[in-house]
Amino acid sequence: MSEVTYYVALPFVVADDGVAAGEATECFNLNAAVMKAEALSRKPGVVGVVAFSRTGDPATGDFGDAKVIRKFGDVPEDLSAF
Repeated sequence: MSEVTYYVALPFVVADDGVAAGEATECFNLNAAVMKAEALSRKPGVVGVVAFSRTGDPATGDFGDAKVIRKFGDVPEDLSAF
């Protein structure tokens, strides 16, 4: 099993039925994910952003739960639906 860790910045935007996830951005490392999340949080229409990581085996698709690194703005409490 060859595990890799992905770092992601995920913005949230206003939708007709509340808040929806925007387009996720994969980042090179933890610091890049935090910096990207902070930058995205200042964009018009974005209400919040979460930087997170996930570790697992891309060959099998087995990944652990996402680990939140940092939140900016208004991020939903339950991220499991996104």
